[in-house]
Amino acid sequence: MGVRNAPTEKGKQAARGLRDSAAQEEKETEARKGSDLAKGADRFDERSRSSDGRSAAAKQKPKK
Repeated sequence: MGVRNAPTEKGKQAARGLRDSAAQEEKETEARKGSDLAKGADRFDERSRSSDGRSAAAKQKPKK
């Protein structure tokens, strides 16, 4: 749930904390790796490919 979508102030604070901790973790990972992490669709394909070497599109069943 996003900060704007949270129904209560406590929920908004929790969403901000989660977003901030995720951003901090991403910065630490990028610093350790030495380059930026892939974002958006590139990240999806990278994560999908890392499991078995095939892209997400290649895993889709063809329509009949």
